[in-house]
Amino acid sequence: MFVSGFTIARNVIKADYPIKEAILSILPLCDEIIVAVGKSDDDTLGFIKSLAIDKIKIIETIWDDSLREGGKVLADETNKAFKAINPKADWCIYIQADECLHEKDYPVIKAAMMDFKDNSNVDGLLFKYLHFYGSYDYIADSRSWYRQEVRIIKNNPKIYSYKDAQGFRKNINEKLNVKTIDAHVHHYGWVKHPTLQLEKLKQARKLWHSDEFIEKTYQNQQSFDFSQVDSLKKFEGTHPKVIQERIQKMNWTFEYDITHKNMGLKNKLLYFIEKLTGWRIGEHRNFRILK
Repeated sequence: MFVSGFTIARNVIKADYPIKEAILSILPLCDEIIVAVGKSDDDTLGFIKSLAIDKIKIIETIWDDSLREGGKVLADETNKAFKAINPKADWCIYIQADECLHEKDYPVIKAAMMDFKDNSNVDGLLFKYLHFYGSYDYIADSRSWYRQEVRIIKNNPKIYSYKDAQGFRKNINEKLNVKTIDAHVHHYGWVKHPTLQLEKLKQARKLWHSDEFIEKTYQNQQSFDFSQVDSLKKFEGTHPKVIQERIQKMNWTFEYDITHKNMGLKNKLLYFIEKLTGWRIGEHRNFRILK
C-alpha cells in the first residue's frame, strides 16, 4: 500500500502556522508528502526546505488572489497538490497547516486504509474533530464548529477539493462515500498569541474579502479578543507528541468560564439537546457515511 500526504503553504511564518507539526504528524503514515508552496511575503519556501525531510516533495505555485469568492483559491491550491501525488498512491492524506493527527490513532488509521483499500464503494475516511480555542486547554463544543470531515481520500482523479478546501467532492458536485473511523484531527487554528491570531485571521479573511474590507474591519484592532466565543469545554485528553514543544513555548494566558454560554435561546436549546442525545439537529454533512 502506497500512501501520499499533501498540503498547501503560504505565509506560514508570518501567521505562525504549525505546519511543521502538521507535516510531522502524518509523516509516519506516508511514503511521500507533497507540499504546494505558494509565493509568500515571508520565507515559507525556505522554511519548508529547512525541514530536510526526504519524503517531502515541494511544488512552487502562485496563488490567484482574485479567487476570493468563498475562499476558492484554497481549493485551487489544494487541487494542485493533490494532482502532484505519485500515480501509484492508493490513499492520500490531506492535512491543513493548522491540523495534526495523534500518534495514538495511527494503528486505527492504518487498519482502515488496509481494510478499505480495494473497496471501490469507499471514497474516503472520515475523522472526528477537536477544535482548540484560546489555548491548548480548551476545545470549542458548539454548533458553530464542524464535528467531522474527510481527511483521507482514494487516489481518484474524479475527486477534487471543494469550495474553501474544507472537504472534497467527486464527479460533478457529488458527495464522497466515506467510512467513519475512531480517530481525531487536532485543529489548532485558533491557538496563537492574540496578536498573531489577529494576523492569521486578517490573512485568512483576505481569501474571502477585499483588502479595503479587511482594513476597515480591523483598523482599530491590535490583537484578537478570544472572549468572543459561544461555548468552550476543558480538554481532558492528550496532545500529539509533535505539538508538545510548541505547547511548552506558549507565551500568553487564556482562561474561560466554561459555564458561560454566549448563545440565544434557540441555540442554547439545540446545544443542550445535542449534549443530551448526541444528535445535532440540521447538521450539514459534506459527505455520505456508509454503514
